[in-house]
Formats: sequence, structure tokens, C-alpha cells
Amino acid sequence: MTVWLTIVGIGEDGLDGLGANARNAIDQADVLFGGERHLQLIGKKGIQWKSPLEDSYAELDGHKGQNVTVIATGDPMWFGIGATLGRRYGPDEIKVIPAPSAFSLVAARMIWPLSEAGCLTVHGRDLERVKAFLSPGAKLIVLSNDGNTPSQIAGLLKEAGFGNSPVSAFAHIGGAEEARFDAAASDWSQDAVADLNTVAVECVADEGAVILPRVPGLPDDAFEHDGQLTKREVRAITISALAPMPEQMLWDIGAGCGSVAIEWMRATRGAKAFAVERNMDRLAMINNNALALGVPDLKVVFGEALNEIMGLPAPDAVFIGGGLTSGGLLEYCWQNLKPGGRLVANAVTFEGERRLIEVQAELGGELCQIAISRAHEMGRFTGWQPLKPVTQLRIHKS
Repeated sequence: MTVWLTIVGIGEDGLDGLGANARNAIDQADVLFGGERHLQLIGKKGIQWKSPLEDSYAELDGHKGQNVTVIATGDPMWFGIGATLGRRYGPDEIKVIPAPSAFSLVAARMIWPLSEAGCLTVHGRDLERVKAFLSPGAKLIVLSNDGNTPSQIAGLLKEAGFGNSPVSAFAHIGGAEEARFDAAASDWSQDAVADLNTVAVECVADEGAVILPRVPGLPDDAFEHDGQLTKREVRAITISALAPMPEQMLWDIGAGCGSVAIEWMRATRGAKAFAVERNMDRLAMINNNALALGVPDLKVVFGEALNEIMGLPAPDAVFIGGGLTSGGLLEYCWQNLKPGGRLVANAVTFEGERRLIEVQAELGGELCQIAISRAHEMGRFTGWQPLKPVTQLRIHKS
């Protein structure tokens, strides 16, 4: 199919900042789509996006075969409409002409190598996702949700033990009204800036701050829990066996406090997870932990696992930490696991271990036993106190 849809990125400098190809795409368009601000920047009439955006797709579909141009902010492929429309129509129908992104412009102002900066967005998303990126020396560029975002980020940094971090907010970057605000997070006093802004943070940890890496195996006390927790050492081994990969989906069955799903999501870019738990008292703990550890997109599912996982998107990995002896659960997970996927199951009881031995005989895979001891005070002395041994089954689906 021939290209009928061109997506043109535009900056705050409007038409003056566009090259010949972008200008031609606008001038020769039969139909223009864009937000109110975008259409004002080019000084032309067009069809404005509806809210929610999905309501405009049918109208856009109706113009297939015509020469349609969509006006978007900056680089449409950086958290922009280009990615959304690309998934809908495919590369054979679309041409993208990007302008400098807000990330590029902020990096230029800060004199930061863009390849070394963490680029993320909280536009229409939970602010807590920033927490997963906090580490000493990290450089972050964050697309804001509104004019209050810089102040909110400063507050989040103070709360997380990064109050010494320099924060810069750039409003209307690249345009005639560009403005910049700078302060340490602990000294931030600018209540609000223009809604169209981007925030740069150079992470500096406060003295005594607790630093949580993204490498799996967070301390047990990093999680709110009631004792139903995959312990730190076993959790690190379990996440390693699950092998997190970008954009992949995990089912965490019998999630407890959500520790495995949370560490899966922290481990790599764009990882997704469903945490399935039947104990209602633990649902709040899972949600609290997800927010505190920077993965607010974790999906929490309440109920009996076999009932609740039916209809969920097929997983790339499955962890079964509870419910092993429930009839049909492991089989259903295996059947729905994508090719190339990984199934990992842990057992601490004789009954669970027996089940894993049966499954290994049928499906193959690798069985191992994890035995961990921790130093423990014994009166005036110190000795080893063993944790419950864990039997683990790991199967790779070809």
C-alpha cells in the first residue's frame, strides 16, 4: 500500500523551524489533523483530535486514500502520536518527518550526551515511575504532565532521599517564550510553570539515603509484607531464571506482596506484569509496593488464579509462587505461555515439590533446590540459621 499519512513534528518555533519536506507535506495535504495548539502554530485550519484520542481514529480511517498530514509535537516517535499510529497502520502507509524532541533540546541546554540520559514521561501517567530511575549520578529528562509537575518531582526527590539533586524546568523550549527555572530539589519554590514543560534532574543522593538498585534482589525490608515474601536471595535467583526482557509480560501467580512482579518490571525497559493474588489483605500491600518502588503500571488481579488469568494477554514468562497444587493451574499457564517463554515455579512444601517433580517428568526442564542460611545471633555467639529450602522448576518453552 502507498503512503497516504505523513506525520510532521513541529517545535515551539512553528513553521520557521521546519524544513522543505515538512512544509511541503503541510502545504500539499488534502486533510490536516492536529491539536488546537499544533494547528495554531502552522496557521491553518484542520481537524482537531477528540478526547479520548481513540474517538478520532474512525474519522482518520475515513480519509484513507487522500493525502493526510498529522501535526505533532517534536519527534512523533518519542512518546508521541507516531508510535500509536504506526502500530495502527504500519510502516507501509506512514511517513514521519520529525523535529527535535524535547529530550534533544533539553540535552542541548544541559550539555548532556543524550545517550547517557534516562528519558521518560509522566504525561498522563503516574509520577511514581520516576522512582525506579533514581540512582546517584543518573541524569533524567522527564516530559511533564502539567505546570505542577516540576514542583511534584522536586517533592518526590526530597521524599526519596535525593533532595540535593539539581532540578531544571524548561517551559516552551525552543520557542520565543522559552523560560528556565533552576534549583536544588530541596530548595524548589516555583509552584507552577507553563503546562508545556520538560524537567531535567541530575541525581545526587542525600547523606544516609537508602539507594535501591534496579538489579534484582532488593532487601526484604524494601517491601511492605506480612511474611508472605519470596526472600531476597531466592528472589534474585528466581528473577534470573525468569530472564526479564524489554517489553515482555509476566504473570506472577500467588503474588504475595508483589515482590517478584515488581523486581521483574524494574529490571528492564518496558517490562509489564500481572500480579495475581487471592488474599484481599495483600492487595493494598502490592499496590503500595508498586508505587514506592517506581512501577505504578503493575496490574493487580484479585481472585483465584485459574479463574482470573483466563483472558489475560499471553505471557512471555510465568512465575508460580502459590497455588501449585490447584488442579489445572500450571497446565493452563504452560499452554498459554508464548513460544520462547519461561515458566518458573517455587515450592516449599512436600506436596508442592511432588507436583514439580511430576511436571518435570512430563514437560522436562530443570529442577534445583535453593538452600540459603543467614547469620544469626546465638547468645554471645553467631551461627547460621537456615531459611526453608526452596525447590525450583525452570522450563523453557521452545
